[in-house]
Amino acid sequence: MSDNRIRKIVILGGGTAGWMTAAALAKFMAPQFCSIELVETETIPPVGVGEATIPQVQVFNQTLGIDEDDFIRKTQGTFKLGIEFRDWGALGERYVHGFGGLGRNMEALPFHHFWCKMQREGKAEPLGQYCLSALAASQGKFMRSIKAGDSPLSTIQYAYHFDAGLYALYLREYAEARGVTRTQGVVERVESDSTTGHITGLTLQDGRFVEGELFIDCSGAKGLLIDGVLGAGFEDWRHWLPCDRAWALASEVANPLPSHTVSQAQGAGWQWRIPLQHRTGNGHVFSSAFMDPEEARSVLLRQLGTSATGEPRLLKFRVGKRTSFWEKNCIAIGLSSGFLEPLESTGIHLIQSFIGKLMAFFPDRAFSEINRHYFNREAHTEYDRIRDFIILHYHATRRTDTEFWNYVRTMPIPDTLQEKLALFRANGYVHKEGNELFSGVSWAEVFIGQGVLPKRYHPLVDTISSTEIEQRLKHIESVIAQAVDYMPSHRDFVAAHCQASSA
Repeated sequence: MSDNRIRKIVILGGGTAGWMTAAALAKFMAPQFCSIELVETETIPPVGVGEATIPQVQVFNQTLGIDEDDFIRKTQGTFKLGIEFRDWGALGERYVHGFGGLGRNMEALPFHHFWCKMQREGKAEPLGQYCLSALAASQGKFMRSIKAGDSPLSTIQYAYHFDAGLYALYLREYAEARGVTRTQGVVERVESDSTTGHITGLTLQDGRFVEGELFIDCSGAKGLLIDGVLGAGFEDWRHWLPCDRAWALASEVANPLPSHTVSQAQGAGWQWRIPLQHRTGNGHVFSSAFMDPEEARSVLLRQLGTSATGEPRLLKFRVGKRTSFWEKNCIAIGLSSGFLEPLESTGIHLIQSFIGKLMAFFPDRAFSEINRHYFNREAHTEYDRIRDFIILHYHATRRTDTEFWNYVRTMPIPDTLQEKLALFRANGYVHKEGNELFSGVSWAEVFIGQGVLPKRYHPLVDTISSTEIEQRLKHIESVIAQAVDYMPSHRDFVAAHCQASSA
């Protein structure tokens, strides 16, 4: 075979997406095999209100060989066991979508089927009592897994909260140490081959020319390459997810230090609270069609929890995805590929997942059409399934107190979500398709947390007597409560292992 490898990769845009991509490529590509250049401008200020993640981010950091304590210290990070949802199903209700296992499966059936039977009989505690992450989060506890045999302490799943700007800087240092070239500048013009339509290089405002063979568009929502040059369209999802604005603001450190993200439903959207070591990240995501921006700003300021350390910043966004993520010799990663509001903290994951797809379908200079086809197909499916999970939080509500909640409660939803809802309502089944991100446990936690209870449970549950199931549930609850009692506070764990020097 002739040497047809890609010899030069150009990444347009820094930030989390750009530097995650650069770090991952640098890890697996020796500089003599392929050179990597990242072009970014520092005229765009970071939002700086904190980033929440899901457990898959651990795989990314571990793949790069990153020391977790060092990473937490240098990004002012904390640990995350799940997300607490307040006032979503109905005013006054709350539940935690916790990471990891739920109860214990019995007779090869998911635990929630047994819980549903006992709940009907008035013999079950709230679902969160049977989830280590949910119970620990409600008490501000945290620890990493230990060797504890059959104890739930052996299988603790967690994610992180961190300062996204510091994480990008951390990965920049990692990437540059492995041969990535950083070029600071503003793109004046994009050059393309007149025959193939492939991008050939970027001309910067100062006249420099950055040549490449594969281009990664991490330029943000504008999609300067994937849309501006290659014309990939945008599929707008505002009819399902009408929130299009967010006020973002940092406030003082929370004390005690929570080990979870808070999502507080509001009159026309929701408010996030993300605890870091040196501050708390806050934001109010809302729909401008249902709430005036100034009213939304007031809502945020009234419900911060800790004192503000600056002024709110208004962010505008479109929820949806590109009609194509890979066009010609350009792949969109990050906001240039689309945007899903951060309700389930999937932004970093989508970056990570797209990087994984890039590595799996990595092209040579022939740019095989079949690689592009499968990359796009898998990416579309992933976006659509995450979209459905987020829509569920809005649609599965009993709230009737505002026009916004009446709209999302009664709106038509995608067929794929309608099928999942119908299946769960009928008999408690959760059908997980292919490699979709969220597990059956996650779907069950949100269904039940928002008041969607099945009419029936799995018939095989009745092979065990109610008395026996009740005893098993009490045992599971007791084991989890004891495990949580053993755990230190989140604040004490961070202080002992990964306290930032300036926190």
